[in-house]
Amino acid sequence: MTNAVEEKKGNGPKDRDYKIQIDRSIYEVEEDVLTGAQLRTLPTPDVGPERDLFQIVPGEDDLKIELTDDVTMRNGLRFFTAPAHINPGKES
Repeated sequence: MTNAVEEKKGNGPKDRDYKIQIDRSIYEVEEDVLTGAQLRTLPTPDVGPERDLFQIVPGEDDLKIELTDDVTMRNGLRFFTAPAHINPGKES
């Protein structure tokens, strides 16, 4: 797994690299499937527990990705993070 868009290192033949996006940053990954936990390690710093990770699904509701969820990679997948707990304000 690479941490940013990088040239592939000569580690033998690889059929495919996938370019995905998390919070407007592009990452290149070699794995066909990544877990939510693995996706969270791509940005620097990692996506912490105080944020949720969502996959953008065009024409449908965004999909919350849990740590153990398997996500099949394909070019152009987009993800974003959002606060895990939204505090609407203090009661007066």
